[in-house]
Amino acid sequence: QVQLAESGGGLVQAGGSLRLSCAASGLTFSRYGMAWFRQAPGKEREYVGYISWTGSSAYYADSVKGRFTISRDNAKNTVYLQMNSLKPEDTAVYYCAAVLYGGAFTDWKRYSYWGQGTQVTVSS
Repeated sequence: QVQLAESGGGLVQAGGSLRLSCAASGLTFSRYGMAWFRQAPGKEREYVGYISWTGSSAYYADSVKGRFTISRDNAKNTVYLQMNSLKPEDTAVYYCAAVLYGGAFTDWKRYSYWGQGTQVTVSS
């Protein structure tokens, strides 16, 4: 019933920008904190950032701080990840995740729902 669908991934050159979207359905979107995680081949899932259910607070991993921005449009049931100054090490499958209310969890196991992911590849 609950579905999260990521989109916007693709191939981009280092230094470029990309905007990911995560469209949610089957839940009261405005009541959920939303997070972005990523997973590169052979690596564990990594926390990227979080935006609160009200949209008033956002938090980021040190590796992306200053380059990535999370925003949300509750009227569209969508959360976004704006990625600037992309680096090859940003290459990964990017996932969005949802937790009811919550408190900016960095542990992926705390999230209730996950999308299928969208591939981001950053070339040198």
